[in-house]
Amino acid sequence: MRHFISALGCALSLGALPVVTSCGSGSEPDGGAGGSAGQAGAGVGALGGSAGQAGGAAGAAGVGGSHGGVAGLGVGGAQGIGGAAGCDGSTPFAVRAVSHEFGVGQTHGQASFPAPVLGPPRGGGCCQGSLDVTSLGLGGWVILEMGDTIVDGPGPDFLVFENAFEHSGGVFAEPATVAVSHDGEQWLEFPCTASEPPWGACAGVSPVYANADTNSLDPTDPTVAGGDAYDLAAVGLTEARFVKITDRADITSTVFDLDAVAVVNGACSGRE
Repeated sequence: MRHFISALGCALSLGALPVVTSCGSGSEPDGGAGGSAGQAGAGVGALGGSAGQAGGAAGAAGVGGSHGGVAGLGVGGAQGIGGAAGCDGSTPFAVRAVSHEFGVGQTHGQASFPAPVLGPPRGGGCCQGSLDVTSLGLGGWVILEMGDTIVDGPGPDFLVFENAFEHSGGVFAEPATVAVSHDGEQWLEFPCTASEPPWGACAGVSPVYANADTNSLDPTDPTVAGGDAYDLAAVGLTEARFVKITDRADITSTVFDLDAVAVVNGACSGRE
């Protein structure tokens, strides 16, 4: 369930796809609310690609007071979201490994890195770990740039996928620390200090169900995709373009195996 978020303002729910956009006030003079809503229609329309342009035009037609504003926002928003892609060439997954340093020990997937960690997850389900992963090695780390910018919105904002799986004794977890950054230089960490379940904000502790090759589960929907969910509000950040994942070197019995990262609440990144 990929959510696009634009300028802060009122929230819309178009079908199953919530959108946050700007909107006019019903208390404004005639034409004021309609104009604001028309602009909002154009803004949401821009998120929808070529079909979004039509939505923007429809939104711009919503003039003539508060009723016009509501019509402009509704029609413009719906048509805008109807575009084939939220942003031109956008993706809710990692598109580049900015830098990395593998630790000692396991080397699975390192020869084909970064391919296994870019794009959607290929989870193994509840009870087996996926092999479409890259082992970070003991204490190893990787910095990924996301296709869409992660934005603080309702609920979880992004998901990290590893290859944890359930067994008779619980979940076989391989914990790692997750950090986020807007510029790739200043980092904020989600605390991962536990040495046993419950793992708190550690990644690598939940099975992954979404698999781009074998099922149609939405990898951006936290309710079905599996993986470990993160909310930017927990670290006081409003948006992030980079995600850093670091294997827990103090837990020597396991090594984090990265599958993918997916944006749940996102905005166009404006990457070159």
